[in-house]
Amino acid sequence: MPLNTVIFDMDGLLIDSEPCWQEAGMETLLQFQVTLTPVQYHHTTGLRTREWLDYWFSHFGIGKERIPAAEAALHQHVIERIKANAAPLPGVRQIIDFFKSHGFHIGLATSSPLALVNVVVEKLGIASEFEAVASAEHLPYGKPHPQVYMDCAEALAVSPLNCLAFEDSFNGLIAAKAARMKCVVVPVHDQAHLPKWGAADLKLGSLLDFTDQHLQSLA
Repeated sequence: MPLNTVIFDMDGLLIDSEPCWQEAGMETLLQFQVTLTPVQYHHTTGLRTREWLDYWFSHFGIGKERIPAAEAALHQHVIERIKANAAPLPGVRQIIDFFKSHGFHIGLATSSPLALVNVVVEKLGIASEFEAVASAEHLPYGKPHPQVYMDCAEALAVSPLNCLAFEDSFNGLIAAKAARMKCVVVPVHDQAHLPKWGAADLKLGSLLDFTDQHLQSLA
């Protein structure tokens, strides 16, 4: 089916917020005398906050009753850091304008809570560009489950088969593919060499690298 819709992930793709998430997550876990290695952290990139905390609380034997307070604190730390320090990643304005010029519907599908989504899209000046925004915040399952992508496609009144997703995480890539969408992945540079990205339809070093030729090859 022809592509007529693009759906973007947010954190780590449109805004350089992953360092903010990592710092906030590490700070939160330090309260429980836990320190993650970079490899451990990247293993759970793309999960919702509660799932991320649940995973590491289980791993380190921390009582689950402490998750709600930890989740609230982590979100507050992230919002403060993003407001103060996060910058748009290269190519955000260009990729949105590219798909607008091609008449595509434009959506956003993220694991982040809507309160954070609003902070980010306002900071980037792109709030008005999205015809639909889907958050996995209150879904039974977040990425890598495909529901947030399916919800975004439904809100845009299109078939998932008409959609092209852009992602930076492996969990997000799996979610998009499970929703039967084509997926372009833009992984962080120190992870870009890993063979797992072969599951994507296209791997790029930057949003700036996407061209008409790429779009034609994916159609």
